[in-house]
Amino acid sequence: IANRGEIACRVIKTCKKMGIKTVAVHSDVDSSAVHVKMADEAFCVGPAPTSKSYLNMDAIMEAIRQTGAQAVHPGYGFLSENKEFARRLAADGVSFIGPDTHAIQAMGDKIESKLIAKAAKVNTIPGFDGVVKNAEEAVKIAGEIGYPVMIKASAGGGGKGMRIAWNDEETREGFRFSSQEAASSFGDDRLLIEKYIDNPRHIEIQVLADKHGNALWLNERECSIQRRNQKVVEEAPSTFLDPVTRRAMGEQAVSLAKAVKYSSAGTVEFLVDSKKNFYFLEMNTRLQVEHPITECITGLDLVQQMIRVAKGYKLQHKQEDIPINGWAIESRVYAEDPYKSFGLPSIGRLSQYEEPLNLPGVRVDSGIQEGSDISIYYDPMISKLVTYGSTRAEALKKMEDALDNYVIRGVTHNIPLLREIIVHPRFISGDISTNFLPEVYPEGFKGHPLAAGEQRELLAAAAALHVAAQLRSQRFLGQQRVSSVPQERRNWELCVELDKRVHMLGVSRSGNSYTVEIDGEKVVVSGEWNLASALLPLTINGVPILLSIQCKTQNLLLLSKLAASLNKLMPEKIPEDTSSILRSPMPGTVVAVSVKPGDTVAEGQEICVIEAMKMQNSMTAAKTAKVKSVHCTAGETVGEGDLLVELE
Repeated sequence: IANRGEIACRVIKTCKKMGIKTVAVHSDVDSSAVHVKMADEAFCVGPAPTSKSYLNMDAIMEAIRQTGAQAVHPGYGFLSENKEFARRLAADGVSFIGPDTHAIQAMGDKIESKLIAKAAKVNTIPGFDGVVKNAEEAVKIAGEIGYPVMIKASAGGGGKGMRIAWNDEETREGFRFSSQEAASSFGDDRLLIEKYIDNPRHIEIQVLADKHGNALWLNERECSIQRRNQKVVEEAPSTFLDPVTRRAMGEQAVSLAKAVKYSSAGTVEFLVDSKKNFYFLEMNTRLQVEHPITECITGLDLVQQMIRVAKGYKLQHKQEDIPINGWAIESRVYAEDPYKSFGLPSIGRLSQYEEPLNLPGVRVDSGIQEGSDISIYYDPMISKLVTYGSTRAEALKKMEDALDNYVIRGVTHNIPLLREIIVHPRFISGDISTNFLPEVYPEGFKGHPLAAGEQRELLAAAAALHVAAQLRSQRFLGQQRVSSVPQERRNWELCVELDKRVHMLGVSRSGNSYTVEIDGEKVVVSGEWNLASALLPLTINGVPILLSIQCKTQNLLLLSKLAASLNKLMPEKIPEDTSSILRSPMPGTVVAVSVKPGDTVAEGQEICVIEAMKMQNSMTAAKTAKVKSVHCTAGETVGEGDLLVELE
């Protein structure tokens, strides 16, 4: 298995079911990763950077020779769509579990794939069918097609090397960034340009084909909820398609697969506009990240089907055998900060980690465990959380419960954002497009806005928890021997600061329930106060709730009355002047530094470029100023909050 993380674990599970022995490859930082422990054998293929390990073909070929592997499953990403890798395997007589090199080449090149799609009578997007040579030619072509245009890497995928341009200036900048990102992600900097369809849906069709000319479509997946061209929430089927459109899309996808003599599982991606016109976007000649939702509604194991096809068997099913049973939804749980442009990568160690597998209809595909490290070298995905129900409403309710019961501590994660998306009225009604996040949160995601009642409940729960924790710390073994037991307290006065507003609370206790008085209103909080658990089931005024406990929160401060009066005397920390210093918003590697001390920069001018988890981010000046000092150099690794450049 030439991959890591959750997809390597996913393939190993099916192999175990089929009685096939597996070999894991890993970089030296992944030596104790879950996929390495699950496999029958493991082989180290180099140091942490992907170019030296998971993309190191020589090392992987050596692992195949030494272990005598008969087939290779490439997962997704890394070498999964690399025709050179498939060719080298074929030369060594090793089966590549995927399509043959011809299909990978034809579909992996976005320019060639568009021409083949046109010839196979598949609807395509208007655009320029050749390779763009330089930025000036890009501007000329963009003018001919008409703005907005999408500049993208010909060999690309996963949102890497893609930029949208609305004018000539953005086209030049987009050309430069896309070609750099494309070169570092795929080793190929060719770009193409096409018309950008505003407000589309991103709907893809799963296809499955064998080496005997049979091909099926396994329904669609709705993948419109995205940030930076990467999917966040997916579902199958789509609320938008009717049976006629679904069949038309499925049949076009199959005719494209047959046109390139495709064998194995693949995905044909379409953009669908508001009038249900659909346009071919690209074909991914591999297993997709979001394949579990298709498995849920069809009952097929796609990895098993891929292995069977690679061995040369015919497909076991006919098109009419493929059902749509129920509804499945997948949330991609990432180690990233959703409050920073919908998710900038976060790194750290999972100090506590519990998947919500105790709930019915929940599937979690993950490749980590408690104690695992999320590093800057690889994708920040923690897991794929999938829920399945007989109706969409049931699947959504299960997703809500699953997200509430998911315990992740030690890294910042995007569960607050996922939780808000799936209860948003627009999402529930199915009124979505790829612009959903920027439209719903134009100012960026700020978290769940608390209603007055919710705020009271939160304050009451926090106060009761504070008192319960205090009481626990006063109890110790052998306490009974102390003769003069002081009378146990029944009443407390607390001061709680929430989002810069101060509330005085009175708390009284009887048994396991606490009555909290807030602004003249009483709230009763009761439950089994098991403070060792990360999730506390409580009842507030008789309504059951689930409380997720974290030690630190930014915007809630809880003090006794005395501590609060002393806190007023503490000097306030003066906020840093962020316009004159530039700090790294995330951990990563500095790719380029564009300024030196003494330079004058204009507002919005690029100062440096930071790459994290294979994405390049341009850091710009917040004001027009002179550069005082530069604290980073190209190639250096920086942490979140590290000082990069000072302006004066």
